[in-house]
Amino acid sequence: MAVQTIKKDRRTTSKRSKAAKAPKLFNFKWEGADKKGQKIKGEMSAQTPAMIKAQLRKQGISPLKVNKISEPLFGLGGGKGKPVVAADVSMFSRQIATMMKAGVPLVQSFDIIATGNEKRSVQDLLLSVKADIESGQTMADSLRKHPKEFDDLFCDLVDAGEQSGSLEGMLDRIASYKEKTEALKSKIKKAMNYPIAVVVIAVVVTSILLVKVVPQFRDIFQGFGADLPAFTLFVVGISDFMVAYWWMFLFGIVGFGIVYKKMLASSKNLRDKQDKMLLKAPVIGEILHKSAIARFTRTLSTTFAAGVPLVDALDSAAGASGNALYRDAIIKVKNDVTTGMQMNMAMQSTGIFPNMVVQMIAIGEESGSIETMLSKVADIYEQQVDDAVDGLSSLIEPIIMSILGVLIGGLIIAMYLPIFQMGQVV
Repeated sequence: MAVQTIKKDRRTTSKRSKAAKAPKLFNFKWEGADKKGQKIKGEMSAQTPAMIKAQLRKQGISPLKVNKISEPLFGLGGGKGKPVVAADVSMFSRQIATMMKAGVPLVQSFDIIATGNEKRSVQDLLLSVKADIESGQTMADSLRKHPKEFDDLFCDLVDAGEQSGSLEGMLDRIASYKEKTEALKSKIKKAMNYPIAVVVIAVVVTSILLVKVVPQFRDIFQGFGADLPAFTLFVVGISDFMVAYWWMFLFGIVGFGIVYKKMLASSKNLRDKQDKMLLKAPVIGEILHKSAIARFTRTLSTTFAAGVPLVDALDSAAGASGNALYRDAIIKVKNDVTTGMQMNMAMQSTGIFPNMVVQMIAIGEESGSIETMLSKVADIYEQQVDDAVDGLSSLIEPIIMSILGVLIGGLIIAMYLPIFQMGQVV
């Protein structure tokens, strides 16, 4: 009953926090004097000049001038420069964990990290969160005002750490989790970029040859006064089409990319179909399978070890799996676990989890160390993804050479076939 009350209170607080608006921040340029009387200057974000002056006095600086230099920043929505990305959140997680372990107070940790970061958007974000914490809000509630940067899982783990009085340890756990998940994402991007690079290089090189090189040979062939080989006529026909309608070809590719991206953003069914198709792709599909299992087990291990109930932890793991097929399977596992079924049996019934994963979780459930087993499974599959990406890297180079060789070699043969035939006739 007490657990349900706490969960209800957290959800109520979360809703109130999301409804609350982030304070308006402004950029200020200040000048002041330090304790030795030397003049110094800099930039800082806050709601009012008075808050800037208060911050400077806390740092032992006597403020002389404080001038606003930019338009208001609504939390993170405004401001110039690069946006906050997942890598920034991962770095912040490690920095705040390190600061807390070193005994630095939470508010001061935010101030130090914000001041030391080069990205204006990150500075504005952290100073906004710091201002909310200083006003008496919890760290979890302050982070929830920025859902684009701090997802529900991140905020729930921070909330669990604050509720249990172990925020320092929880921040360290979150930092490790974010670092491992971001490393896994970067490996997946690396694996996906290679096939895309092959296609792009092949299209660009072939297009240049068809538009610039083949027309030169076509002009030479017109003076031969003889029938050209069928392969040469085919290539010349493609070249004529490309020269006449290259703009249509270019706009068609760009237009398709834009339309497909918008459709992907607006249609959940299309995203789900794409996820399932990618899993069936050769080589890449196997990497995506392993990465989904690694992310699922890593997230479940982290949340379960943090004291989050298994059903709620499965909810978080479903969203973090990164693939629609695994998301639906994990939701089915959650529903089966809710009815009283053991998790290993529920996972086995989905038919997509490898037998080794199911057996290790079964051992974890029997021994009472499920979070440890989940962590070991995550380690195994993260290593397998790493090895698969390295293998793909070594495999893709000869593939690129082969594809380019076939395309360029085919074009060269098509252009020189008439010359060879003329030589035989002579």
